Amino acid sequence: MQRSRLMLFVVMIASITAVVSASAQQSPASPPGTASVTFADGKTVTINYSRPSMRGRQIFGGLVPYGQVWRTGANAATSLKTDVDLTIGGANVPAGSYTLYSIPSETGWKLIINKETGQWGTKYAESQDLARVDMKVSKNASPTEQFTISLDKTSGNTATLKLDWANTTASVNVTEKK
Repeated sequence: MQRSRLMLFVVMIASITAVVSASAQQSPASPPGTASVTFADGKTVTINYSRPSMRGRQIFGGLVPYGQVWRTGANAATSLKTDVDLTIGGANVPAGSYTLYSIPSETGWKLIINKETGQWGTKYAESQDLARVDMKVSKNASPTEQFTISLDKTSGNTATLKLDWANTTASVNVTEKK
């Protein structure tokens, strides 16, 4: 009887050790991030995304190749939800939910507003694009370690959408349509 209890105890300890060891070997998922802006009339725009880190890697032109569609973050696709019709970089975006992708390049970026939602970040269907808009690109004075999206309010019905990582910031104007 004691021998079977001892064996059960040894098997339990071995199982727990195996699970803990396997968990420690997996690289952690990028943490979630949220960017939002509330306009003067109380209407909101919210972006949910994942925040990968540089960890000493070359980001743009390396980990994120130039001239190819990028999920604009990590893990699940980056989502945009708006309570109000918008103009983003000159494109009309009706109230609703969308997925954001981007195409980085050394001289300029494209922001892709895609109608398909709820997919993993690497699943992209160009046929579902609502719009592609140009983004302004600038170099940061010092590197940003963790990818950050922000919606910075510039007036009662206007904000700037910024994608900031490594030595690069890409931005585009977002305006509430009245």
